Amino acid sequence: MIHITLPDGSVKTFEANVTPMEVAKSISEGFARNVISAKFNDTTVETETALTTDGSLVLYTWNDNEGKTAFWHSSAHVLAQAIEELYPGVKLTIGPAIENGFYYDVDFGEHSISEKDFKTIEDKMLEIARGKHDFKMRSATKAEALALYKGNPFKTELIENLEDGTITFCDHATFTDLCRGGHIPNTGIIKAVKVLSVAGAYWRGNENNPQLTRVYGISFPKQKDLTEYLELLEEAKKRDHRKLGKELELFTFSQKVGQGLPLWLPKGAALRERLENFLKAAQKKAGYEMVVTPHIGQKELYVTSGHYAKYGADSFQPISTPKEGEEFLLKPMNCPHHCEIYNNSQWSYKDLPIRYAEFGTVYRYEQSGELHGLTRVRGFTQDDAHLFCTPEQLDAEFKNVIDLVLYVFGSLGFENFTAQVSLRDPENPDKYIGSLENWEKAENAIMSATIDKGLTYTVKTGEAAFYGPKLDFMVKDALGRQWQLGTIQVDYNLPERFNLTYKGSDNELHRPVMIHRAPFGSMERFIAILLEHTAGNFPLWLMPTQAIILSISEKYEKYAEKVLNLLENDEIRALVDHRNETIGRKIREAEMQKHPYMIIIGEQEEKENKITVRQHGGEDLGMITIADFSKIIKTEISKTLKPF
Repeated sequence: MIHITLPDGSVKTFEANVTPMEVAKSISEGFARNVISAKFNDTTVETETALTTDGSLVLYTWNDNEGKTAFWHSSAHVLAQAIEELYPGVKLTIGPAIENGFYYDVDFGEHSISEKDFKTIEDKMLEIARGKHDFKMRSATKAEALALYKGNPFKTELIENLEDGTITFCDHATFTDLCRGGHIPNTGIIKAVKVLSVAGAYWRGNENNPQLTRVYGISFPKQKDLTEYLELLEEAKKRDHRKLGKELELFTFSQKVGQGLPLWLPKGAALRERLENFLKAAQKKAGYEMVVTPHIGQKELYVTSGHYAKYGADSFQPISTPKEGEEFLLKPMNCPHHCEIYNNSQWSYKDLPIRYAEFGTVYRYEQSGELHGLTRVRGFTQDDAHLFCTPEQLDAEFKNVIDLVLYVFGSLGFENFTAQVSLRDPENPDKYIGSLENWEKAENAIMSATIDKGLTYTVKTGEAAFYGPKLDFMVKDALGRQWQLGTIQVDYNLPERFNLTYKGSDNELHRPVMIHRAPFGSMERFIAILLEHTAGNFPLWLMPTQAIILSISEKYEKYAEKVLNLLENDEIRALVDHRNETIGRKIREAEMQKHPYMIIIGEQEEKENKITVRQHGGEDLGMITIADFSKIIKTEISKTLKPF
């Protein structure tokens, strides 16, 4: 007999070789019908895997992320089978589940594939799915595996890197694939599929390797789910920050300037400035001091910090100067510079905490295929700050930073979020710097502060920065997509590397603890996400133009200018549309530009010294005084932009 512990802490006793599905049926037949994946002792297993020892079992349904992963991984197998049957002679490579759906990388050889082929592939996938074929795992020797994939250099390379005795395959219907496992019970659970796109992809992400065709797809247990997802995709296309950025004249890119290097247009620059000023005001109240550091630094600076060893391959290569042996780097991070600013002075425990903040631009040489609008760029500005404190001050300082991050989210309409405690991977110590003792202190500090603040959180092992653990904020946008926004990190290691000290009450030198913090993260990425979250309808306090004044004819231009001056005196951002166009066209274009309020000026308005106000979206507020309009603006702003 074996004892199975369930997530609620209850323990059930079964005969050895019981399967996860049989355990599910012992709980409830209805529950078992929805179980599609399982994890035993933190290892993903099949629902028909025989359990032979005591252990902890977690059963997953479609509603769990792990369940979706198994569903989409299994669907990738079905996609591969459909492609192999439709295009004889293709060479399959790998096909994982991803955040939304799955893909399979294929060498199509003489065949080609385009959007016109998607329906044929979908029909074949559904035909296979309707066969209700069980997914079955089996072991194979290296010799057997190599024989099966004779003529496929991609699978052969994968097998050659595996140890004999660890190689497994998954079979369903007439199809087999090299696979570690983690499948749904059978293909029949897949009820709806969609091939989304195709793209080029280098084998193993190396541009020196052969180029393959990556086929993206998604699948669901119900047709209704697919329909809703496709509707969401259409809405996402409308909200694409690249499209909105162009329409709203916020930013652009130039091939002559270089890939991944955004150019901010006047409206976008003004938007950035408002975001910066908003955070600067909150930081000032929280005791931060602004600093400015250069865009480059000597290579040795980043060797000392450890960034060169960790990021050197992804950075712009060293810049050689006329002086022999002298090399500089475009800075990949701001923290080494801030350490050197701290080192400029001698500090006492009475001076701490020291809080340095900077909107510092950093550079990473991202691969061209990974660049994407503002969300993945080569030059970006971080709202960086580094706090230097005593160990006794760490808890309070960390909690104060949490408060600042929550203030930023609340002011910008991000209300749906969870916290993620990102810890080191104890199985891969080479990924990190510093002593185990310091890591344990840093991780305990983050966990304690997170719990004390009452945050809803998850723990992710292996997601820590190389110098310390962190608290990441995972935000869901208006379309339900999750983004990592805002991060706080505890670091005992850089203070040691840069020999940072302060004199304690015992007159001895001690190491400060360092907190890294960036509520926005990257300004570029934050603005991209904010654009898509709001569809360009930013909170009123942030809008480039809060009101546009539209005169019915040139006769009322003078009154329009008077209204503009009165609004500007009341610190309302407004502009006048002076064009000789019809009022209808002016209103339509103001709607497209997402101006929150349109002020209509005509004979009656001038006569009564009032304005007619129309809100974005079509609501007519009627004819009111300028003073009343100012009250409307200020009331709306006060709802979201509260003092820190």
